[in-house]
Amino acid sequence: MGSVGLFYGSSGGVTENVAQKIALALNSKGFTVDVYNVASATINDMEKYDKLIFGTSTWGMGDIQDDWETILPDVEQADLGGKTLAFFGTGDQETYPDTFVDGMGILYEKVLDSKVNTVGSWSTEGYGHTESRAVIDGEFVGLAIDEDNQSASTSSRIKQWTDMLTEAFS
Repeated sequence: MGSVGLFYGSSGGVTENVAQKIALALNSKGFTVDVYNVASATINDMEKYDKLIFGTSTWGMGDIQDDWETILPDVEQADLGGKTLAFFGTGDQETYPDTFVDGMGILYEKVLDSKVNTVGSWSTEGYGHTESRAVIDGEFVGLAIDEDNQSASTSSRIKQWTDMLTEAFS
């Protein structure tokens, strides 16, 4: 099925755990998934994959995870044209209902002009947020995970989403 580069930023470990679960799910479908914390990743690491997944948590009032701040200027300049890119984000929709998974939306906005093929949009159904930068045309730009309030849904959401990605990445 090919190789996938999964790049995540995680401060508290939640996004890292979700990244590992996504990697396991895709590995079980025949993909080889290389997982990178963006704190130690380079643009060269990203550019060697045709299939990419970017994941981030959202902090404060809608800020992207700190490690992404360092590499984002390079990501914006990188040659990602022709690559297939999916996103996932973690957040807390009850405490921050108006900035839920905004970090994922910020990542999406930063690569929009790079001619990547974005895949993996996700329904907003079943979430209790009021607003999000990650919602475009009524759907999240990628998988939205709320481990604080909906952890019981995480495994099934990851399974459904990776089933979608299997088709999109093939």
